[in-house]
Amino acid sequence: MDLHLKDKVALVTGGSRGLGRAIAMSLAAEGAKVGVNYRESADKAQAVVDEIARAGGSAATVRGDVSSEADVVAMFDAMESVFGPVEILINNAAYCPVVSTVEISEKEWSRAFQVNMTGTFLCSREMIRRLLALGRTGRIVNVSSQAAFRGSESGKSAYDASKGAIVAFTVSLAREMAKKGIAVNGVAPGLMYTEMLKPFVDANPEKFSARLPIGRLGLPEEVAGVATFLASDRAGFMTGATVDVSGGMLMR
Repeated sequence: MDLHLKDKVALVTGGSRGLGRAIAMSLAAEGAKVGVNYRESADKAQAVVDEIARAGGSAATVRGDVSSEADVVAMFDAMESVFGPVEILINNAAYCPVVSTVEISEKEWSRAFQVNMTGTFLCSREMIRRLLALGRTGRIVNVSSQAAFRGSESGKSAYDASKGAIVAFTVSLAREMAKKGIAVNGVAPGLMYTEMLKPFVDANPEKFSARLPIGRLGLPEEVAGVATFLASDRAGFMTGATVDVSGGMLMR
């Protein structure tokens, strides 16, 4: 299926590794021009860009802290100078402190919301302002989590709550933008076999697999495929939806 993404300009926040990397690769494979955002991992972001280039695609690194308004403006300025106005935004950058609710500091709690929720807001607002000024349409895909609906027992309440806020924001922003031709959707991934989880999964694969009805962890590429579809006009009749991509953990 042709997703009609050739030469579309896309920005993936937190695109240097894990799910962000997979989404950047997936968009580029469909012909999009991709900005790979990073805050600290310049080498990893450049590696993604280089891999896209070797495959015949077009990409550039874009540094910036999504929780900083000034950085977000600079990110979009940088994208416009290289590729033109951003038409597709993937809000993927995230911060996940693992501390029990009774032990977590206000600073850590606030940081999770600043990166996860405020970052999603700032990037969305900046893209929308620019698209409206140009009279153009676009698509936003927000990365939430199955934990937004199910919570967790492992000291991730700040992360879970911020991901729940993203779901509500997705619905609200979708309602505001529906008649302006800007679609806003989300994905709610479950457990994925990423570099972060790999050591734990490899040490006890049965423990992790037993948590998913499908019997295995997901691959970032499987979630990326859904995000890429939502970023395309093939999902033109969808807005305000958060799609369950959790291997049956969520089932909603």
